[in-house]
Amino acid sequence: MKLLAFVAIVLRICILGHAQPQPEAGSETLFVNVRIFDGNSTTLSPSSNVLIRGNTIERVSISPIDASAIKNVTVINGGGRVLMPGLIDAHWHSFMASVPQMVIATANVSYLGLMAARQAEATLMRGFTTVRDLGGPVFGLKQAIDEGVVIGPRIYPSGAMISQTSGHGDFRFSFEVPRILSGPLSHSEVEGVAAIADSPDEVRLRAREQLRAGASQIKVMAGGGVSSPYNPIESTQYTEAEIRAAVEAAENWGTYVTVHAYTARAVRQALAAGVKCIDHGQLIDEPTAKLLADKGIWWSLQPFLNDGDAPPQVNPVSQKKALEVFAGTENAYKLAKKYNVKTAFGTDILFDAKLTGRQGAILAKLVRWYSPAEVLQMATARNGELMALSGFINPYPGKLGVIEDGALADVVLVDGNPLENIRLIEDPAKNFVVIMKNGKIYKNLLGAQRG
Repeated sequence: MKLLAFVAIVLRICILGHAQPQPEAGSETLFVNVRIFDGNSTTLSPSSNVLIRGNTIERVSISPIDASAIKNVTVINGGGRVLMPGLIDAHWHSFMASVPQMVIATANVSYLGLMAARQAEATLMRGFTTVRDLGGPVFGLKQAIDEGVVIGPRIYPSGAMISQTSGHGDFRFSFEVPRILSGPLSHSEVEGVAAIADSPDEVRLRAREQLRAGASQIKVMAGGGVSSPYNPIESTQYTEAEIRAAVEAAENWGTYVTVHAYTARAVRQALAAGVKCIDHGQLIDEPTAKLLADKGIWWSLQPFLNDGDAPPQVNPVSQKKALEVFAGTENAYKLAKKYNVKTAFGTDILFDAKLTGRQGAILAKLVRWYSPAEVLQMATARNGELMALSGFINPYPGKLGVIEDGALADVVLVDGNPLENIRLIEDPAKNFVVIMKNGKIYKNLLGAQRG
């Protein structure tokens, strides 16, 4: 028994160690002659200097910082370029962003893992240093990134999306339904993409399973979706009691539930159950938008539009549902602005390798409703505040999305001024000349000198 107890303690230490990536030992970087967008301001700073030690920003100063007093410091002369926080995508699917839906449903999971790792590196190279992953088996990918095995952004994982039978996360094949009590899990459940649960007790169990695996927040499907074949977009999914079961499990772990929901009825039921974040919501009405503001709820919106970035739908039913959502996007952003709702930015790119390369361009579309400064605030400081909602299980304790003393050192150096030309973020290969995450430089087109 003593041996078993010792093994359990060692395993717990190993698991917790994976969740807390360590700073780069002996790593100091000094950016000189940079203008700073700090994540909150609407203007740039004058020429400034930023000292990064380990994985945190130690000092931001208009006055010179003496590099000679710092042993083995890497000095990067920004030449007046703009230093801004790394971008944050609050609705991302690392496992599903770039792989077609049918491949996900049929391919070997190890192949899908390698594809996800490849996409993770591309995500970081687009300047997105953090993503909130809202569904999929990414715990292993997150661990590999945190340990330096592969390159990628910080991942706030949800694990499997919790869905009712016939809900937006029910992608089972016809031969896997009906479910047999105590029978085998469906293919999508085995992969960790979804978790089918009916009744408060089952929802509570599935939420606790994701928390056990390392989820930083819980994702529940509370309404109909575009790509799911078995439910209309207008459907309200789960009961208030079922969603509340997930909320209670999450709150006991210090974190929160976010829900997939488009309509006012689905959103209002989720709010009554105690959720802290609504993802999508393009079809809500004005009273519901005001309710979000009054309750201080996060609204994670995506600029879904009927344009060249609209993914092709696999059937006429999904296409019809997509057009309904596209038609609601304009009104949703107007309501978010009118009531000053706490609004997050996410892309929710699915099943399209080409579209993933448009991640920054999708962010830039927000100038249809916001100023460039407001757009960048949303994708940096505001999204950083949403990440902190994970409370004491936050996998990356520290301040994200800002450039200030003591913040985590995730920064991007831009060749140009994105407050004047937001479209610079559409071409990160050319315009993002330095990309740093957690104090480590992953891209540097300017070169550096050692102090």
